[in-house]
This record gives sequence, structure tokens and C-alpha cells, in this order.
Amino acid sequence: MALKFMMAAAAATMMRQISVVAPVTPTPLVAHRVDDLEMEMEPAPIEPSWIIAGQPEARVALHSRSGDEGASTAIWDCTAGEFRWYFDWDETVVILEGAVHVTAQDGSERLLRAGDIGTFAGGTWATWRIDTYVRKIAFCRKRFPAPVAMAYRLRNLLRGGSTSSGGLAA
Repeated sequence: MALKFMMAAAAATMMRQISVVAPVTPTPLVAHRVDDLEMEMEPAPIEPSWIIAGQPEARVALHSRSGDEGASTAIWDCTAGEFRWYFDWDETVVILEGAVHVTAQDGSERLLRAGDIGTFAGGTWATWRIDTYVRKIAFCRKRFPAPVAMAYRLRNLLRGGSTSSGGLAA
């Protein structure tokens, strides 16, 4: 009974939000060469209280944003330095150039270098140490509110498990 009530409340909340927000027609395709975005890079200063060592200078260029503004893709680069970083959103990175030594909040360490893919959970901290330079593609997605996330998990369970391809056609 409680689960049905939670599902109904989540559905009602989503419907209220949908009726207030005008529908957005998504752009069918957004495409850029990574190197072309280099010209659009803008300063993205790191919060000074997060810097541990050096004077890292970061830049970012937005590639795309979803119609509901719940996801975005950007190119980000940074010079040498060490700093803590808080991930507001879930973020998957593909390192394009250079390398970064990452220490997650659980103490695990990993060197990510060109060609590596890493995922950081929203709501977590990590320490980044960049010896010379790093450039990455960042795929960011806002976390759903707990009732919506629960509804998705329930839907996946009812569909026969959570081994979904995440909407990928391949």
C-alpha cells in the first residue's frame, strides 16, 4: 500500500511539473569536432578553497545540453595542480589528452590517461592531481529525486531486471 502511494505521489509530482513546463523540441543532432570546441573554451575557475597545491587553471566549452537540462556534454581542460572536486551530478569522463591522478573519497586511487573512461557518482568528492595537463570530455547527468529514481528501479524490476542497455540501440 505504501509503495502504491509513493508511486502515485511521484507520478502526480511529475505531471504537475510537466504541465507547467512548455514542451521542448530537441535538436536531432549536435555534432562538433573536439578541436573546434577548443576555440570556444572559457575560463572555469576552480573554487579557491578546493585547491591543495599549484595554480591549476581550468577551461570549459559546452558541447550540448538535453532539452530538460538534466544532462550535458562538455570539453574541459586544466593545467598542473592538485585540488578537491565535488561532483554535483553523475559524471562520466573520457580522457582525451594528458593524465590525472584521482583519489576517490573512499581512498581508492587511479591514474586516468588518454583513452581511459571513468565515472564519478554525483554527491561525492575526489582529489585530482594533474602533473602537467589534462583534457577530457565530460558527460554529466543530474541525479533523479529519490521517488523518481525508485520508480525507475521498480519499472526495471517489473520489466525483468536492471540489465538494461541504458537506452542504447547497439
